[in-house]
Amino acid sequence: MAGSQTQALERGRFDDKPAKVLIVVSPYYRDISAALLQGARTEIEAWGATHETVEVPGALEIPAAVAMGARLGDFHAFVALGCVIRGETPHFEIVINESAHGLTLLGLQGHCIGNGILTVETEEQAVVRADPTGEDKGGGAAAAALHLVQLSRRFARPEKGLGFLRERLGAGE
Repeated sequence: MAGSQTQALERGRFDDKPAKVLIVVSPYYRDISAALLQGARTEIEAWGATHETVEVPGALEIPAAVAMGARLGDFHAFVALGCVIRGETPHFEIVINESAHGLTLLGLQGHCIGNGILTVETEEQAVVRADPTGEDKGGGAAAAALHLVQLSRRFARPEKGLGFLRERLGAGE
C-alpha cells in the first residue's frame, strides 16, 4: 500500500486575475464528502479563488455536471469530489472507471479538473484520505485544478483577429 504524498507543487495565488471554481460533489457518503469538501474549499480560498458547489446523486453523474458547468457556466476550474467503496458486485469497477474516464475526456478537451473521487476498499480508508488534517484528498484535487488554471494561463496566446485591418475596411474613418 502506498504512503501519503511527500512532495507537492508550491501553492499559487490568483490576486491579479481571479479564478472561479465549480466543485461538484456526490454526498453518497455524507461525512466523507463533507470532509473532502472542507479540504477543497480551504485550498481554493488559500489560492485567492472563489467557488460554487453543486451536489449530484453519485460519482457517475459528476462528469456530466462538470460538462454542464463548462458549457453553461463561467468557471475556470472544476473539482470532482465523492467516494466509491468496493462492494460485492462489479458495479464498483464500472463506477470508478466510467467516472474517471469521463473526467479524463473533459480534461483532454482543455478543462482544468481536479479528481477527488476516492476509490477505496473500506470506509476507514476513505475517512483517512478525506481528512483535511490528514491526507486531504479534497484539498489535493482543488490544488491540481488550480495548478492547471495557472498552466493554461501561462500557455494562453493573445487574441488574434480575423486578419482584417480596421482601416482597410473603412471602419477607422
